Amino acid sequence: MPVDQSLVGRSFPPTAPYAVTEDNVRAFAEATGATYAGGPAPATFPIVMAFGAMNAFLEAEQLDLFRIVHGEQRFAYERPIVPGDVLTATLSVASLRQIGGADIIGTASEITDEAGALVCTGTATLVHRGADS
Repeated sequence: MPVDQSLVGRSFPPTAPYAVTEDNVRAFAEATGATYAGGPAPATFPIVMAFGAMNAFLEAEQLDLFRIVHGEQRFAYERPIVPGDVLTATLSVASLRQIGGADIIGTASEITDEAGALVCTGTATLVHRGADS
């Protein structure tokens, strides 16, 4: 069954606050084959918060992660992420179309700091393979 078009424009609750520390930035860098010597987090670090928001969205909509192929990911920064930040991510469904039995879901995750200021927006394209595919 295709994903319902009424999801377009809908926002989901923000993730729990995530404290950015040098240790978790270093662990992320090492997991991605990079090194971290202090300073701003790597450019792809926001995926940590965006992935949490995506999983909450999938659970809320009862979509199985094993039916998802991650099609595209981009980050647009307002400022760098640095240790000491406490961030949340709020996912919205930006677009939805069906092609060949698959749902192509466009999402945007706004990552904000404790003051509510936008730090980064992560956009993603998710390909959801329907049960009949």
